[in-house]
Order: sequence, then C-alpha cells, then structure tokens
Amino acid sequence: MDWNFVIWSLVKIIAVIFLAVMPIVAYAVLAERKISAWIQDRVGPNRTAPPLLAKIPIIGPFLISLGIFQPIADGLKFILKEDFTPAHVRKVYFSLAPAIAMIPALMTVAVIPFGSNLGEQAMVIANLDVGVLYTFGIVSLSVYGIVLAGYASNSKYPFLGGIRSSAQMVSYEISMGMSVIPIFMIVGNLNLSEVIRYQAEHGWMILYAPLSFVIFLVAAFAETNRLPFDLPESETELVGGYHTEYSSMRFGLFFMGEYAAMVAVSAMMVVLFFGGWTLPFGGLDQPAESIGMGIAHIGIFVGKLLCFMGLIIWVRWMLPRFRYDQLMDLGWRRFIPLALLNILITAIVLWFTTK
Repeated sequence: MDWNFVIWSLVKIIAVIFLAVMPIVAYAVLAERKISAWIQDRVGPNRTAPPLLAKIPIIGPFLISLGIFQPIADGLKFILKEDFTPAHVRKVYFSLAPAIAMIPALMTVAVIPFGSNLGEQAMVIANLDVGVLYTFGIVSLSVYGIVLAGYASNSKYPFLGGIRSSAQMVSYEISMGMSVIPIFMIVGNLNLSEVIRYQAEHGWMILYAPLSFVIFLVAAFAETNRLPFDLPESETELVGGYHTEYSSMRFGLFFMGEYAAMVAVSAMMVVLFFGGWTLPFGGLDQPAESIGMGIAHIGIFVGKLLCFMGLIIWVRWMLPRFRYDQLMDLGWRRFIPLALLNILITAIVLWFTTK
C-alpha cells in the first residue's frame, strides 16, 4: 500500500471538507440572511456574540454587527435542541434520510480540482478520468434522501414534497447532463483537470458554449431545490415540504445538505465554464511553480466559487416561485430540446472546423 498517497488523501479530505466546505456552508447561511436583509431594507443578524467580546471597545460591537458569530449559535442550537421523533413515522427511514441528503453533496467535491498543485501534490482529492460521470452519478443520489424523507414522515405534506422532488430531479437531471456534452465534445476528455487545462490554453468555456452554461445554471437551481424552483419545500403550500416533521440535527443535515449542494454546483460551474483555478493573465493559467502561486490558485478558485454562491443567493430573493406546471413545462418542453439542439450545433461546428 502506498502510505504516502493514503496520508495525503486524508489530509486533502480533512482540509476540503472541514476547513473549506463546512465553513463556507455555515457562512453562506449568514450571507443569505444579510443579503436578504439588504434587499428588503432590514439589518439582519447583528446581536449574537460571546459576552466577553461585547465588552471590547469598538472591535467588539463591530464584529457583532457583522453577525459573524450567528452561524456558531445556529450550529449549537441544532446540536443541543431535543431530537424528537414523531410516533407515526417510519423510524429507520426517517433517521436515514437526512444523511442520504447530506453525504452526496460532500462526496461530489472529491473530483473537483480546487487548485493546480502545492509542491508535488495535485490540489484534487481524486483525479478521475471520468470525473464528470462520477459527479452526475453522485449528485443524483441526494434526491433519494428527500424522497425517503417524504415517504418516512408518513404525512401528506412531506409526501407531496418528496413526489415533487423526484419529478423535478428527473426532468432537470436530463437537461443538466446534456448541457455539458458539448464541453466534452470540444475538450475530448472527461477528466475535469483536463477541462481546466484546455481552458488555460484556449480560453474559458463560457466563450465556446454559452448556451450550455445557461442550461446548466438554471438546472442547478432546480437540482438544489432553490427558488424559483423550491417546489419540494414550498413553505406557502406544503408547510415545510419533505422536512416538515424534522427537528434538531436531522433538520440541520437537510439544511447543510442544501448549502453543500450549492457549493458543489458552484464549483462545477467554475470548473466547466470559467477556467477553474486559472486567470488569463499574469501567468496564473500555468501550474504553480511555488507554494505562493499554488495558494493563489486556490484563492482564485474560491473567489469564483463565492461569486456563484452570491448569485444563487441573490436569485432566491429576487424571483418568485414557479408554478409546478411551469416547472415541468420548462424542463421537458424547453430545456431538453434546447440541450439537444445545442449538442447538434456543436457537433456541426466541430465537423467543419476540424476537417
């Protein structure tokens, strides 16, 4: 066994999951609450803080006003709140569903190249030759947690939410998968690191496949159950949808799973369409020759990812929810034919340009 490979893989997993994804998930919630407050002309969280910090002049009140301690308080509330299981639920499935909803979003980041290299270590946990197939295979599993939650809750509103989620996943998973086919027709490789390398040499893929990006972006909203496609939750219609009966850390896992999925789809958009860790100037499109440049590449990737996270959050508070028939019509009658047309046009262009 190659212990060096095993140890470095564990280090990358710990660093990516616990030092990057989970903090981004926690503070994305704070960002959402602050952004929604700005849009609605409110203040947002600005009270939570340790008592000793509040006594520090100037610095204490400033940090409190930013609300940076609110995610810590929210996390403690999820952990310490009573874990109540209703008597009428199917208990095994009821407990299993939140984990199934959370874990796939974390597994997806395993094949995302979040940098070039640090020393001799490539900044990707698993550099698979079929990385995109792995990604779409794992992402599609999260819907099973939602469907299982709706079934296990043994209640009409969660059940309706689970049914909606399964139908929504089927319709938008197809168009999302088809939207990236032109990219791999152009690149000629399913390895995500190779996709980034191609963009470093020829320009970002958004220039070659803008329609693919639009389809992928809209499908990403549907895949993550975010407004304007949050029909599985739909608080005004289904109380809370599939997590109506959940509380405590079980509800917290659904909550974190949604934001972890946002991180995953944002990372995929950065890798597929916006050059990953590269920038087209200053030599930042070449593999790192020093530790400092390697860290800069990671910073570039995280910066692009946070821009997409901000876009997803902004859209939630700017657009109304679609009706369910509109959602299905958009998926089946608009996006799937459009994705097929996009593949056909790309194939024709490649046929004439590569002859």
